[in-house]
Amino acid sequence: MILTRESLRTGFLQQLVARGGDSIKFLSEEELAETRRRVLLEHEPGQDLWLFAYGSLIWNPAFHFVAREPARLAGYHRRFCLWTHLGRGSKECPGLILGLDRGGSCRGVAFRIAHPKIETELEIVWRREMLSAAYRPTWVKLQTASGPCQALTFVINRKHERYAGRLEDDAVADAIANAEGPLGTCAEYLFNTTEHLAELGIADPNLKRLCDEVAARRAEAGPGQDSRSPRPDPSAA
Repeated sequence: MILTRESLRTGFLQQLVARGGDSIKFLSEEELAETRRRVLLEHEPGQDLWLFAYGSLIWNPAFHFVAREPARLAGYHRRFCLWTHLGRGSKECPGLILGLDRGGSCRGVAFRIAHPKIETELEIVWRREMLSAAYRPTWVKLQTASGPCQALTFVINRKHERYAGRLEDDAVADAIANAEGPLGTCAEYLFNTTEHLAELGIADPNLKRLCDEVAARRAEAGPGQDSRSPRPDPSAA
């Protein structure tokens, strides 16, 4: 299953939570609208908006854009640092998804959203990235082939209950190798992100190494087997 504009608009993620009996607190419609309004106060009216993607937004944006190009962000790095037991994990076997955490740098993709469509397209993005407030919308400066530009992106909320912090490499690989949910496996999420970055000429040695470790675990475990070793309890993160 893949997230689409329509599924996001109709509250698919909230429906997943309701069906699973989870107690994840989502922002209300009013709170989502207010956080978007506050963010756009820092955007110049009448101008297109750049959005920086570093994970699944690269290969499944679900929003409309008029241009995209590789970009580099200084001051943040891409890390599997957010526990999930919803889309790509379960309560019994939680997964990990990407966030932007402090320090280093990150190469990803800058999408340009035409200014007449900003409100409509950001509503789609907000329903995906901001429902549980696990991320913080943040204005950053990117370096692109066309020069520097201001862009909006989503950095990890270190105060969120599902923030995983800096885990050992083995714990990250174990979680990704085994976790699966209604949106698919964490391994697919990792492989897709790495492959699409490579197609754009963006090499991420950390992701490539993690792909190799996850693939080895899955091959060793075989179909239907659990390749986990003990790892932290995400409810304590």
